[in-house]
Amino acid sequence: MTVAENLAKVRERITRAGRDPDEVAIVAVTKGFDVSVCRQALDAGLRMLGENRVQEALAKMEQLPDVEWHLIGHLQTNKARLAAGHFALIQSVDSVRLAEALAPHAPAQQVLVEVNVAREPQRSGADPDQALDVIATVAAMLDLRGLMAMGPSSGDPTPAFAELRGLRDQAQQRIGKPLPVLSMGMSGDFEAALAAGSTMVRLGQVLFGPRPRV
Repeated sequence: MTVAENLAKVRERITRAGRDPDEVAIVAVTKGFDVSVCRQALDAGLRMLGENRVQEALAKMEQLPDVEWHLIGHLQTNKARLAAGHFALIQSVDSVRLAEALAPHAPAQQVLVEVNVAREPQRSGADPDQALDVIATVAAMLDLRGLMAMGPSSGDPTPAFAELRGLRDQAQQRIGKPLPVLSMGMSGDFEAALAAGSTMVRLGQVLFGPRPRV
């Protein structure tokens, strides 16, 4: 199956989930794939590409500058300077400390606050019980656009996704600013995320097949 054919199937699944495919942003997760695969995604009509590692993303940006690049993986504070200003959206701001590291280099940087609604210790993301404070502080330093989360490693992801949407709604009231982006849902659980109100899904395997081993 080509990327274009896989994308058509994804759009069908979005429709079956009761959502308009034109109202759901798809970030094609190209981490681990070479630039030729990125070009296939672009040829299929995808315009947002997601990377986990700053260095890998920067190398691809040199070859594909006219792409809306998203950083979706954990960002260490000591690499914030490298990332700031290079991505259309940094989805993985998980702490005030990271926001403080980004802000001096790119105060207009668009970001999402990542929240660990799965409550899994191996996952990055702000503690859900402290997330509203983190969100308010980040919003004062950077251009906060919304929230991001990963579903749990097993079990029904619906409660976690519903919690993120609830946090987003509370945060909008607290900071007095719309937060239109809810980035939740990956290849294995994006339909549940869409049912919970996701506006952006991050898809890799369902578009490209198994990721190459490194």
